[in-house]
Amino acid sequence: MGGKCPHRKVKKRRYSHKQFRRDKFQIKGDDAVYDELKKTTGPDLKPKPPSPFDEDLPGMGQFYCLHCDRYFANLTVRDEHFKTKKHRKRLKIMAGPAPHTQLDADLAGGMGMPDNGPKLMSI
Repeated sequence: MGGKCPHRKVKKRRYSHKQFRRDKFQIKGDDAVYDELKKTTGPDLKPKPPSPFDEDLPGMGQFYCLHCDRYFANLTVRDEHFKTKKHRKRLKIMAGPAPHTQLDADLAGGMGMPDNGPKLMSI
């Protein structure tokens, strides 16, 4: 009566499928979204032209959340998303200080320009 669970392979396959779907819709990093927000909320704010229709995106690419970098099927789904905890957290992150950039990471890892001290006079 021993042996493996008959559903073991099915659960593993289901998990990998979820992982594939999660990786398929990768969102932009915090720094890229932060830069986009700064471009759209500058002092010379011009009305943004409507985005072109794209058949590959949900809702033809018309219903977009800039903070979360997500497209939605219709207006009601997007409005429901605005009420979610994930969206509110993302708003708080984007309203705070600028996120770390690649330059910050390089400097922290010691890959930046060497600091050799003040330049001395040559004789």
